[in-house]
Amino acid sequence: MSRMKFIEDIQSVFDRDPAARNTFEIITTYSGVQAMLFYRLTHRLWLLKLKWLARFISMLARWFTGVEIHPGAVIGRRFFIDHGMGVVIGETAEIGDDCTLYHGVTLGGTTWKKGKRHPTLGNNVVIGAGAKILGPITLGNGVHVGSNSVVVKSVDSAQTVVGVPARVLKDSKTTTNHFESYAVGTDVDDPSVKAINSILLHIHEMDEQLNIVSKKLDIKDQEDIDVDDLEIESK
Repeated sequence: MSRMKFIEDIQSVFDRDPAARNTFEIITTYSGVQAMLFYRLTHRLWLLKLKWLARFISMLARWFTGVEIHPGAVIGRRFFIDHGMGVVIGETAEIGDDCTLYHGVTLGGTTWKKGKRHPTLGNNVVIGAGAKILGPITLGNGVHVGSNSVVVKSVDSAQTVVGVPARVLKDSKTTTNHFESYAVGTDVDDPSVKAINSILLHIHEMDEQLNIVSKKLDIKDQEDIDVDDLEIESK
């Protein structure tokens, strides 16, 4: 079963990385795939109660690949870590099928207490480079997490989140059969920018109303500042 999962892990690379040319190249040069080979072995040892041996081999794997996956983590089929370096997956993390993580991603805990303390990811989740998913939260199926986001609350299925702390982008529901590199497309607006531009628009409307009132009261004109010039570009 572990062998079959590893073969599927390799096949998933062809589906998600156009730079992949052949199986030999993937096995010998993709640190994320190498990390999963070690993980499939160490997880089996962990289930056999050979926990010290599992931890020791996973430590060697971290030195060799730059990816740290605790052997107690539960990872589904066709899992792909792109670029690999700096990924950390904690002991009680659970990852569904067809998920993709980019370099620098952390699935971490927020407590020193034993028990469930790491995230649970549904199927078809994509997490962009440098993102941190912290605590025993759940990311539903098809969730996309933008690069360098920090997620500390559960996210419903088919949502895209960005920012620190991560916020859900409105009108940006994803489809489970759609893959976007680094989780966020170029047509997505930052919610913070939208909020600031909304405030600027409101100020502009207030300024127009004040001008009307000033003319009616014959108040001397003040220097006009066009707030339209202050609009923030999100792209």
